[in-house]
Amino acid sequence: MIETTTLTQDILTRDAEHHSGLWQPDIAFVRGDGVKLWDAEGNEYLDCMAGIAVASVGHANARLAAAISEQANKLIVCPQNLANDVRAKLTDKLFQFVPQPLNRVFFASSGSETNEAALKWARAMTGRNRFVAAKRGFSGRTMGSLSLTWEKKYRKPFEPMRFETDFIAYNDVAALDEVITEQTAAVFLEPVQGEGGIHPATQKFLKTAQKLAYERGALLIFDEVQSGAGRTSKFLAGELYGVVPDMTTMAKGLAGGVPIGALLMTDEVADAMPKGGHGTTFGGNPLAAAAALAVLEEFEARDLLNHVKHVGNRLRKGVLALNSPAVRRVRGVGLMIGIELKKKAAPYLAALRDEGVLAINAGATVIRLVPPLVISEQEADEVVARVARVLEKVG
Repeated sequence: MIETTTLTQDILTRDAEHHSGLWQPDIAFVRGDGVKLWDAEGNEYLDCMAGIAVASVGHANARLAAAISEQANKLIVCPQNLANDVRAKLTDKLFQFVPQPLNRVFFASSGSETNEAALKWARAMTGRNRFVAAKRGFSGRTMGSLSLTWEKKYRKPFEPMRFETDFIAYNDVAALDEVITEQTAAVFLEPVQGEGGIHPATQKFLKTAQKLAYERGALLIFDEVQSGAGRTSKFLAGELYGVVPDMTTMAKGLAGGVPIGALLMTDEVADAMPKGGHGTTFGGNPLAAAAALAVLEEFEARDLLNHVKHVGNRLRKGVLALNSPAVRRVRGVGLMIGIELKKKAAPYLAALRDEGVLAINAGATVIRLVPPLVISEQEADEVVARVARVLEKVG
């Protein structure tokens, strides 16, 4: 175990005095660089959590830090009802990555807020109030987005939900035909489930969802809050399947750690919202726009999408090659990898931290590896070596 000294305990004590009580942290981090983090005691870690798939271009990224600093000295606040130069540059750059016919964007400040916006746009477009989502799916914990989140522990204390949702088994093509009806406003799916265990969709499942939604007057919405912004080696995971939905939601890694969300949509969907029908105070602010622009420039300068494909395959194959009896299967694409264990993941995650690797679960039995997209081959190999030691020790 990594011991805590007076410095760490002081931070934890001051943190606990006024925090919400939702979490009980036992470690404090004070610095990062690329894929590495250091705690208050100076211990070094390989970060395979990345703020839950947020630190896309790494910690203390020079381009990102410079863009934030420069913009903070120019202008921080400018709402979307007023134009802004850096936001316009971001939008131009963003749609160089985004496939047509997605052609419009509403900027927000988080994934849940962006999913809330998508729900409203679906209502405005169709006039319907029923949705289809997948079991194991996670789209947020705000009262609207919670309607789309499967996990009972999140939903039950706040039922009844705001929107009626039909949940189907993920990748169950036959179930789509049963639940998508003339009352369905939208089919809301993650192309790769994140919180639910790192489950990639099948192409047939997404293609069928698109076909049936179109035939029955519903919309198809992809929740790419976690899988978007290059996490799967494509800018949007939907590109892996050749499926472009009516709306896509993004957040997490888009601005490398600065809060942002982006609802991408077609012209037809965007035009369905009445003027003044939706808005946000902080969405699209110049500081977040400058950060997101820097992230997209970093993608280009470092050819990060190809890098993610290469190093992601290396990391996934490295874990597979361990052939550990503790592992049931390894899933994922790009740098969104799940190691499904035969036992609970918590003891393995604790042991990984002791080995200097930060990771997070994706369900009770899955270790989720979502490191910064800039992780090197050598760092990926070191992660595999430390995972091997933990699997042998704990398993």
